Amino acid sequence: MAASRCGRRAGFTLVEVLVALAILSIALMAALRAAGQGTNSVGELRARLLAGWVAENRLAEHRARADWLPLGIQRGNRREGGVEFTWQEEVIATPNPNFRRIDIRIFVPPDDAHSLARLIGFIVNAPGATR
Repeated sequence: MAASRCGRRAGFTLVEVLVALAILSIALMAALRAAGQGTNSVGELRARLLAGWVAENRLAEHRARADWLPLGIQRGNRREGGVEFTWQEEVIATPNPNFRRIDIRIFVPPDDAHSLARLIGFIVNAPGATR
């Protein structure tokens, strides 16, 4: 019995090594795919963050200038963080004639069907203002 143990060599067979390499390669490919999806998500999040800033800036500008916007839809372009955005503002009347609702949507051209950000706010017609 002792002789049969000594004649056997310690180590892995070629089949065992190939199976281990196959398992390792599958795991590394899954990790690489997850990392790739993470970088795609970062780009989308950056665009959404910048689009949100564009929307907030539009509303802040109207409030700072005390604009009394006409009812309807207006469109324009704005550059933020090196990205060109298209904005659309829809001004809607409210039951109170001194308030107007403004719905701001931000897009990345040419895909104006998918908005990256949307902001709804209100502007006030200040008493004593001539408009």
